[in-house]
Amino acid sequence: MPIKASATKINHIMVSRFKYIILFLVAVVLIFSGVSGCTTPHDAFTPLPPSNLTGTAESNWTFPTTDNQANISLPNFAAVVAKVKPAVVSVTTDIAKGSGFVIDGEQGYIATNDHVVENAQNIKVTLDNGETLSATTVGKDALTDLAVVKIDATDLPYVSLGNSSSLAVGEWVLATGNAFGMGLRVTEGIISGLNVTITLSSGEKLYNLIETTAAINPGNSGGPLVNMKGEVIGITSAKILGAENMGYAISSDSARPIIEDLIHQGYIIRPWLGVYLQTMDWLTAWLNNLPIIAGALVTNVTSDSPAEAAGLKKGDIITKFQGKEIDTAQALQEAILDCYVGEKVEITFVRGKVTRTTHAVLSSTPPPQS
Repeated sequence: MPIKASATKINHIMVSRFKYIILFLVAVVLIFSGVSGCTTPHDAFTPLPPSNLTGTAESNWTFPTTDNQANISLPNFAAVVAKVKPAVVSVTTDIAKGSGFVIDGEQGYIATNDHVVENAQNIKVTLDNGETLSATTVGKDALTDLAVVKIDATDLPYVSLGNSSSLAVGEWVLATGNAFGMGLRVTEGIISGLNVTITLSSGEKLYNLIETTAAINPGNSGGPLVNMKGEVIGITSAKILGAENMGYAISSDSARPIIEDLIHQGYIIRPWLGVYLQTMDWLTAWLNNLPIIAGALVTNVTSDSPAEAAGLKKGDIITKFQGKEIDTAQALQEAILDCYVGEKVEITFVRGKVTRTTHAVLSSTPPPQS
């Protein structure tokens, strides 16, 4: 019994001391809370004024009103579609599906992309009303990726080319075409870039393009990009694979003279040298035991061409043209296009291990073979 009583007394003393410790800690917290200034909500959220005021503050300032600014509203997309869509067509060949649009309703001329009808033996055009007609190629140009085909029909709805030079970044546009070969679809977007240059998978470049956020999918190629007046300001041509909201169209100002020439003569007249080319690289040089790894390798020379008259031969490597360094086939093609028909040009080339210079008089592009 004495042992139990003693244990009970000890427990009582420990509990009492624990209570005093708790009370002491609570008191300390309260004291320090008061010292830190947390006494009222007003004290906690009232900042002290800065000590370096310059006297420029305006206590009565408010945001300016917008009454003097023009109201901005969305365009009437439905009205634009109703005007344009009847003139848009689906273009189907034995190897491709694309789009186009009627530019002359009485003669049945349709603008599209060259790559849509390239190497096509049979071309079918499906109108917006569902009617399908056979088409023939009037003319095409791989360099600009433009083509004109013709159907035997009259009284067709058609659209007109607008002025692409008046476009502004941020302007609304609509793209219409045979997306994924599933029939005509319309997408909206804005102009996101002007005078853009891109390089195609073939290595060729397209210049003065319009960049747009309007969705351009496989099958849209050759369809129109129109402004809110229903005018064609671009012909959709390419999309960078893997990139979102980056579609491209050939500007109407660039397309207009090409389309006119294709209808007038079936092809585009440009300065012509008459060589087939391949870009030099270390592998080509090694396989053919050639001395240099940069330049435009001549793989063939056309008979009766300026190149043949200048003495160029298969295996020559052109390194300079009119004094400009040439390191790729594309660079030489671009340099030739900067000249004019009838111009005498200086060409530096390597044959074997000897560097030589010759001159050629550029002629006009010969008509395409039928």
